[in-house]
Amino acid sequence: MKSPLHIVLFEPEIPPNTGNIARLCACTGCQLHLVHPLGFDLSEKQVRRAGLDYWEHLQVKEHQNWDDLMLYLRQNLPVEPRLFGLTTKTKATIWDVSFRAEDVLVFGPETRGLSQETLAKVKPVTIPMRDDAPVRSLNLANACSIVVYEALKQLNHGI
Repeated sequence: MKSPLHIVLFEPEIPPNTGNIARLCACTGCQLHLVHPLGFDLSEKQVRRAGLDYWEHLQVKEHQNWDDLMLYLRQNLPVEPRLFGLTTKTKATIWDVSFRAEDVLVFGPETRGLSQETLAKVKPVTIPMRDDAPVRSLNLANACSIVVYEALKQLNHGI
């Protein structure tokens, strides 16, 4: 099955977030990419519980590092990958993007986000929040859901 989007979790740390995002990917047909090192073992009960019994319906690929991910994408996508890195460190929002099929959405580690080095390799975008928000960011699984459904809406992707 062709994936409408590719979701990259770069060095994820919290098992339930990864499990919830895996469940999102199973429900939407997006391919999940996990870039090591992971902050947990994929067999951990918390990851499996959050993803419930959807793991068998999921397209998931593990990559040892960023270069391994990029090699895979360049060899397996029909076009040069367009990578969007989700961050709070930009003014460009997801509403400024015209998403395309096969776009790659990159999410960083929960405790530190994407590094400046990684952000230099992607188009940084953010999910708008109010200027005086009392928190610094959204939960990773929630953020991923927001961006995936915005992109699918733009793609007129019938699920």
